[in-house]
Amino acid sequence: MDDRAAGALSLPDDWPAHPDLSLALNRMGSFDWDLDSGLMHLDRPALDVFDLRADEYDNRPQTLGLRVPPDEGVRLDAVVSETLKSGRSTYGAYFRLQSRDGTLRWAHTQGFVRRDDGGRPRRIIGIVRDAGPELAESAARRELDEELRRRTSLVDATTAALAHARTVKDVIEVLKNSEGLALLGATSLVMGLIEAGRIHLVADGPEGSFVPGTRYTRTDEQYPMSEVVRTLGPRFIESAEDFAASYPVLWPHISHLGITSAAYLPLIAQARPIGALGLLYSGKGGFTADERNLLLALGSSIAQSLQRAMLYEQEHDLAEGLQQAMLPRRIPDVPGARIAVRYRSARLGRDIGGDWYDVIPLPGGRVGAVIGDVQGHDTHAAAVMGQLRIVLRAYAAEGHSPATVMARASVFLHELDTDRFATCTYAEADLTTGVVQLVRAGHVDPLVRDADGGCRRVPSEGGLPLGLSAEFGRLEYPVGTVELDPGQTMVLFTDGLVELPGADLDEGTQRLTALVTDGPQDLDQLADRLCASVDERGGEDDVALLLLSRKAAQAPQPGGRLQQHVAQNDPEALSSARHMIRAAVRAWGAGDRADEVELAADELVTNALMHTDGGAIVTIRVLAGPERRLRIDVEDRSSALPRRRDAGEAGVSGRGLLLVDQLADGWGVESRGTGKCVWSEFVVPPRD
Repeated sequence: MDDRAAGALSLPDDWPAHPDLSLALNRMGSFDWDLDSGLMHLDRPALDVFDLRADEYDNRPQTLGLRVPPDEGVRLDAVVSETLKSGRSTYGAYFRLQSRDGTLRWAHTQGFVRRDDGGRPRRIIGIVRDAGPELAESAARRELDEELRRRTSLVDATTAALAHARTVKDVIEVLKNSEGLALLGATSLVMGLIEAGRIHLVADGPEGSFVPGTRYTRTDEQYPMSEVVRTLGPRFIESAEDFAASYPVLWPHISHLGITSAAYLPLIAQARPIGALGLLYSGKGGFTADERNLLLALGSSIAQSLQRAMLYEQEHDLAEGLQQAMLPRRIPDVPGARIAVRYRSARLGRDIGGDWYDVIPLPGGRVGAVIGDVQGHDTHAAAVMGQLRIVLRAYAAEGHSPATVMARASVFLHELDTDRFATCTYAEADLTTGVVQLVRAGHVDPLVRDADGGCRRVPSEGGLPLGLSAEFGRLEYPVGTVELDPGQTMVLFTDGLVELPGADLDEGTQRLTALVTDGPQDLDQLADRLCASVDERGGEDDVALLLLSRKAAQAPQPGGRLQQHVAQNDPEALSSARHMIRAAVRAWGAGDRADEVELAADELVTNALMHTDGGAIVTIRVLAGPERRLRIDVEDRSSALPRRRDAGEAGVSGRGLLLVDQLADGWGVESRGTGKCVWSEFVVPPRD
C-alpha cells in the first residue's frame, strides 16, 4: 500500500521548478543593484530582455545605455530618484528598449528598495520584463477605438475646416497643411480643375513632383485624373507596380517619390465633374472598404467646397472689375501739386463697396479733390458710386461753386432709383494762392499735415449726406476755407480708415493723426502705411484715401491781374478794354507780343459780343511757372461752344478763331456754371 502510494506520488527531479525558470518562461529577469558600489547584477533572463550577451554587460548600469534610449534613461532615473528621496520602498515604470536590430519595444521594471536601520537606501532588488505583448494588445484596442473615432469625425473635421475657405487657394491650403494630410493619411496631394474642357493642375503635390507638360491635360489622355473625370468613378492604385502598369507615361516621372499607393477621386458638384483630387501615400499598400467609403465621402465634401470657392472667385472678379471701372483709371498730373490715392476693399461681403476718390483739374490753377462713401458693401453700392462720381465731376468741371456742386449731386442721388445715401467731402484748391474751399456732406473732417510733420484736424461745418439733403429739402451746404501753404498736405479719407471696434470716430481720428504725424514724408509711402494700419487692426470696411500736397518749389505766384466788363452795344467799353490789354502787356514786360495779344483778345471779345445775348468779362493776368505766360480770359453767359469754320473767299466772318489759333501759344474753352470761358495764352520772357 505504501509502495503504491509512493509510486503514485513520484515527481520530476527538477520539481519544484527554480524561480529563474519561471521568470525566464515569462520573459522576466531579475536584477540586484548595490547602491554603494553602483554595480548592478542582471541574471540571464534579464539580459535577454535587454537583448544583451553576457560578455556585453560589465555590471555597470551605464552600459544599459546601449539599449535604453537617452530620453527613456532620463525618465527612469527620475522615477528611481523620486522613490529614494520620498522614502517609499517600491516603484514601477514602463520604458522603451532598442533591440539589436534597432526596433523599439516596451519593457516594464519593478524595484524594491532595501534600507539600513537608519533608513538609508543600500540596495534595489527587482525584476525587468518584456511588456510588448500586453501593451500591444492594449494599444491595438486603443488604436481600433481611435481609428473608429477618427473615421467618424474625419468628414466633419475636414468639412469644418473647409467652411472657412473662400477661394480655391484656401481649399488647397486646408488640404495641404500637415493636419489635413494627417487626417487623410496621405503624404501629399494633387488637384486639377476643369477649365475649358481641359484639366488645369492647381496643386502639384510634393516638391519635385511636377511633370512638365501636365499643367493642362486633356480628359482623353492616359493620366489618373483624366480617367476619373472621364469615368466619374474613383481610381484606387494599390501598389507601385499597379501605378507603373496603369500609367506608364506618368510613372517614370514620379517613381523617385516613393509612392506605394494612391487614390484619385472625381470632384462632382451638381451632377457634373469640376475636377479631380489625387492623394498619394508612402508606406501604405491597398485600401480597405471603409477607407474607400471614407475617401469618397471626403471627395464629395471637397467638391462642394470647391464649387463654392469657384463661384465666389467668379463673383469677386466681377465685383472687382466693376469697382475698378467705377474708380478713376488714372490720376491726372496737376501742376503745383503732389497727389496719392488708394482704395482698399472691404473684408466682408463681396470685397466691394461704395467708397471712392476723384481728382478734377479746374481752370486757373485750381483742382477739385473728392472723397466719398455710398452706403453699403455690394455691387449696387459700387454702381451708385460710379454714377455719383461722374455727375459730381461733371458739375465741378462746368464751373459751379463747391456748394452748388454738392447740392446738385444730392438732387441727382435723390432722383436716382436707389434707397442709398452717400457722404462726401469736396475740396476745391487754388494752387496759386493756396486757398482751399471745403464742403462736407455728412462726411468725416479732413486732416492737414504741416511741412514740419505736425498734423491737425480741420473741422468745418457740414450739411446732410447726399440724397438725404434733397429728400428733406435742406440743400444748403456751408463752405469752409483753409489755407494750404507750400509743403502742407491735406488728408481726405473715408470712415473705414478711422473706425475701431468698440471705439468712436474721435479715437480713430486721433490714432490716424498720430500715424500721419509719424509717417513718411513721401506721399505714396504714407498712403501705403495708412492702408497697412487698417490691415493690421483687421478693419472690415472699405477705405478710400486721397492725399493732396501743395508743392513748395513749384507753387506758382500771382504776377498781376486786371479785369473789365464789356457790355453789348458799348463801343467805349470795348475801346477801354483794348487800352487795358495794351497797357498791361507793356507794363508786364511783354511789349514784343503786344500786337499779337491785343489782336487775339479783340477777336475773342468781338466773338462773344456778336454770338451771345449778354456782355463779356475780359481778364488779363500773368501766370508764373516753369515758363512765364500771359493769359486772356473772355467769359460770357452762353453755353454754346465756339467752333472754327472755313469763312470762304467772300466771307466776312469765321476767321476769328483761326487767327487766335495762329497767334496764341495755346487756347481753349472751359465750361463755367453760368456760361463758358474762352482763353488764350502767350509765352512771354521772364522779367529782369
